[in-house]
Amino acid sequence: MKYYCNPINVNYRYQFNQDPRQGGRLQICREAADPSLICFEGRYYLFASMTLGVWVSDDLVHWENHRLPDELPLYDYAPDVRVIGDYVYFCASRRESNCDRWRTKDPLHGPYERIEGSFPFWDPNLFCDDDGRVYFYWGCSNSTPIYGVELDPKTMNPKGEPVALIEGHPFEIGFERVGEDNSVLPASEEEIDAKYRAFHQRQGVDESMVPEHLKPLIRGMFSNKPYIEGAWMDKHCGTYYLQYAAPGTQYNTYSDGVYTSKSPLGPFMLAANNPYSYKPGGFLPGAGHGSTMQDRQGNRWHTATMRISKNHDFERRVGLWPAGFDADGELFCNQRYGDWPMTVSGCRQDPWRDPVWMLLSAKKRAFASSFAEGHAPALAVQENVQSWWKPKSASRTEWLTVDLGEVMTVHAVQINFADDEIDVPCPGTIRPGSQARYIDEFDHATQWKLSGSTDGETWFTIEDKTDAETDLSHDLIVREEGVRVRFLRLSEMAVPFGQIPCVSGLRVFGLGSGSSPEAPAFTAERSGDLDMTVTIAPQPDALGYNILFGSTSEKLYHSSMTFEPGTHRIGALIKDRPYVVRVDAFNENGITTGSCIPLTP
Repeated sequence: MKYYCNPINVNYRYQFNQDPRQGGRLQICREAADPSLICFEGRYYLFASMTLGVWVSDDLVHWENHRLPDELPLYDYAPDVRVIGDYVYFCASRRESNCDRWRTKDPLHGPYERIEGSFPFWDPNLFCDDDGRVYFYWGCSNSTPIYGVELDPKTMNPKGEPVALIEGHPFEIGFERVGEDNSVLPASEEEIDAKYRAFHQRQGVDESMVPEHLKPLIRGMFSNKPYIEGAWMDKHCGTYYLQYAAPGTQYNTYSDGVYTSKSPLGPFMLAANNPYSYKPGGFLPGAGHGSTMQDRQGNRWHTATMRISKNHDFERRVGLWPAGFDADGELFCNQRYGDWPMTVSGCRQDPWRDPVWMLLSAKKRAFASSFAEGHAPALAVQENVQSWWKPKSASRTEWLTVDLGEVMTVHAVQINFADDEIDVPCPGTIRPGSQARYIDEFDHATQWKLSGSTDGETWFTIEDKTDAETDLSHDLIVREEGVRVRFLRLSEMAVPFGQIPCVSGLRVFGLGSGSSPEAPAFTAERSGDLDMTVTIAPQPDALGYNILFGSTSEKLYHSSMTFEPGTHRIGALIKDRPYVVRVDAFNENGITTGSCIPLTP
């Protein structure tokens, strides 16, 4: 059996951004987003924004990075990659000029044949139907829809006029509302005008000097309207599934919805199961703007963008989850424990399988050699990617230790390094554009040593990467046979740019020796057209809870993880639709299923 843990364990490159929406100041962060995952000639290829390359795998677990040729639009967002016949087709987003396409029979070595573009687009997706006809979908805006058009399969030019297919409806579709936990409704035009003027006054910029193509982007910052973006098309049993992302990549509720039709250009209707990809809680939230793929064994997978958004709005990672179609043709994705270790067996698997190992490190005692103000060791075990332990120096003598409280069987450790406002000169030339940036081409190294102990005095090495040449900021160490340990120590750390190493999650997984928690007591009620309130009674034997909801008790396809009892608001409902709610409890020893409560519109 093979294992992975989200975010996927790859090298995430640094970006040096001069975003005009942030006043043009230099912001540095790692970024990879908008993934397109394909299976081509028996191998898996994962393309993502701002990576300069492609990740290649034989098993969806172990990935190798390959640099792509410079003639491809590597600085354009949302690379779209599709297999048509013997070719892999590639394109990416550009609003300012026509977007070319490229095709190749060898994604790693090329050559890539250029197909001249005839119009600009953003967030593209190419789709080849069973009859060989080719369709194209695109759109990324909080003011315009997602469009579709048929293309000539040879020239890739449109054969007709674009058709508007999906628009935002934040007053009827809860998961399209912006803000943390879908908490904000769109602003009025008067409010947008006032904020737009105030923004230019703060920046000391004459509004008349702002380029025309930037004005709607800046105004959109203040509209609170959802971005409808990231199209992806699949076909199953004669039905077309047009997937899209909303409401914005910087929110914990970034998700993928789906519309269905019997025709590739619609009309499309909102599917019964929405959002089908939704992960607002846990260590690393977000599950929007992605792709859906069938592997060699017939299993379906959904890959999408996960959010950090601390050093920059576009500080993001890539996640991968089991997906599929149910007996009624509803597209679903299992994200109940979506950032815990998952299995990949190389055969047909149940997409609703529970995790084999439980989370052991959350809220446990943590201590360190030192820590900077506001960055205590406890933050490394709080299951929040947006906070971290930070020592006082970059010395390799600094260390972090987690005490599990008793000797347990540990099977996996995920080590998550964070960036804390890096202040280094840009190592290359900033490329101009609506989002001016430089992608760091240097291959960095992230190094560390992980040790274990049963008594806190005698230590043994679990993994030594003090001489590693890889740059894996979310590394996963697996010990399938298990290691008996109470204390885990991370030491001898060195990270890119000589910065002080910061750890957002020293996450430990395995099996405790006790009992699973009791079934949780909870109440659930609809608190508005788009909202529900779930109140969970405190339970001393539970570490956390998963709030599940869906159209029936057999289709609890949506989940939101929390580590706290009390009252929780879910803002992802759809107006006039009934729901069923269940709360499961979990601890170090297992998961206990709760009872179901119906919610009427």
